[in-house]
Amino acid sequence: MLTRAWLRWLPAVAVPAVIAAGAVIIPMQAGAAVNLPARTPSELLALVANSKVEAFSGTVEQTSNLGLPQLPTTGPGSDSSDASILDLVTASHTARVYADGPTKQRVQVMDSLAERDAIRNGTDAWLYQSKDNSATHITVPAKSANEPSTQDGVVTPAEIADKLLAKIDPSTTVTLGDNQSVAGRNAYELVLTPKTSATLVGSVAIAVDAETGLPLQVVVDARGQHDPAFTVGFTSIDLATPSASMFTFTPPAGATVKQQALPKAPTAPKQESGHPKPTVTGTGWDAVVELTVGSVPASVTSNPLYGELTTPVAGGRALSTSLVSVLLTDDGRVFAGAVPVSRLEAVAAQ
Repeated sequence: MLTRAWLRWLPAVAVPAVIAAGAVIIPMQAGAAVNLPARTPSELLALVANSKVEAFSGTVEQTSNLGLPQLPTTGPGSDSSDASILDLVTASHTARVYADGPTKQRVQVMDSLAERDAIRNGTDAWLYQSKDNSATHITVPAKSANEPSTQDGVVTPAEIADKLLAKIDPSTTVTLGDNQSVAGRNAYELVLTPKTSATLVGSVAIAVDAETGLPLQVVVDARGQHDPAFTVGFTSIDLATPSASMFTFTPPAGATVKQQALPKAPTAPKQESGHPKPTVTGTGWDAVVELTVGSVPASVTSNPLYGELTTPVAGGRALSTSLVSVLLTDDGRVFAGAVPVSRLEAVAAQ
């Protein structure tokens, strides 16, 4: 649940890259180089794998530089939810995060003159938006204490790094970068570099806490771009267990409260009928995901942002950023990947 809340904060256009290349794209400013005992890439990977940090609090900052246009602050559509989503990928954002194991988590996203909160405490979860003073109370299905779910977890550099590292294969070169200080802690730098030049991703740098193995930041650079394309990482962190009061929530006076219950997860995956599964062309960093969706809804094509963000190409329209490309064809197919639009067009023509 909290992951979905964070996905509303993280750039929406980064999601296709996660699906296509198995990698989220992210970076952060680090401090001066520090002296640390020498380690090999394998030893650093083991340090991350054996990290046991479950309780912490801190501030996380995200900055995007994906080459998207700035949104108008006035005029038609400037107050729409779509405009708000695009603002997430063209501006910087700050969040306070708190965690005490897999079932006690809180994220406070600080917007301009507003705040969004996502809180989980056992089977109770709350989503709150100060902008309209609205709250949603969600009952989370109980899980075994030894069965944490990343779907319910706080999205942090650690969780993102875990997903990235799980995708390491022969298409990736793993090396060590410069030791550094991140959020006041000494850290090693693990660098993942695609071996192929067919991807938009230049490299991914993961800062790993030298003492605990906790990833403190993840940096993804776009090929041919000087500044990091997308940045997320701790600017401060405290590894002490947060106060229990951080995981309790009472709606403010006058808040509109909605109750919602989540169904229990099925014991076995269901086969969904009528919903074709996506297909993947290629492997690794230059993989392309294809999904047949039928015609693009009129509610999408009539939105001014659709024309603003996409450009006409042969047989459809394309969205191109420094890290992710999406192709929507006239015959109802969607192609996405961390690759140039030309690669998507080539796959669509096959």
